[in-house]
Amino acid sequence: MRTAALLATLALATATGAALADEIPAASSEPVPAGAYTVDKAHTSLIFRVNHLGFSTYTGRFTRLDANLQFDPANIANSRVNVRIDPRSIEADNTPSGFLQSLAGKDWLDADRFPEMNFRTRSVEVTGPGTFRVNGELTLHGITKPLVLEARYNGGYAGHPFDPHARVGFSAQGRFKRSEFGVSYGIPAPGTTFGVSDEVAVTLESEFTGPPLRVAQR
Repeated sequence: MRTAALLATLALATATGAALADEIPAASSEPVPAGAYTVDKAHTSLIFRVNHLGFSTYTGRFTRLDANLQFDPANIANSRVNVRIDPRSIEADNTPSGFLQSLAGKDWLDADRFPEMNFRTRSVEVTGPGTFRVNGELTLHGITKPLVLEARYNGGYAGHPFDPHARVGFSAQGRFKRSEFGVSYGIPAPGTTFGVSDEVAVTLESEFTGPPLRVAQR
């Protein structure tokens, strides 16, 4: 009896899902347009990872950022992105009292003196189908240095009846040494892992919204 009831429930769920899918309108078949795009903050994550004592890879994130994108899907090398990050928005899981304030404080990010981090594109190189390399500059702790991001274009659409603007999505990863930006607190002594690594890995997952769907303007 239990098996029969389970099968009946699955059949009902499948039928209901199929019916709902038939009711959801399809996205526009028009090509993704070139133009100005702004970051969709609700679908964007900026993650950083550092080695902690050689025992684990500690993961944190920044929760407040803004970005603008000039996107050319026909020639991604012509695209450019600028990102602004609030260092006070640093977050991590299960942190002790005062820990995040310490990270934003003078020993680490010194957010009172340097209230904004920036990334600016200098050039873009296509590296494969849907992949590209963003050669840019990171400004952190008042110092500007080159930073390379390996990125992937995840696709997009010109618009949808529920979302009548173009939308595109990207994933990107990069690495830098924090000591080059004057953030050296806690770096392990040579030959040891007792501390927090100099190397910082960053991952960005993001969506951007762009020009309005042309059929929505009729």
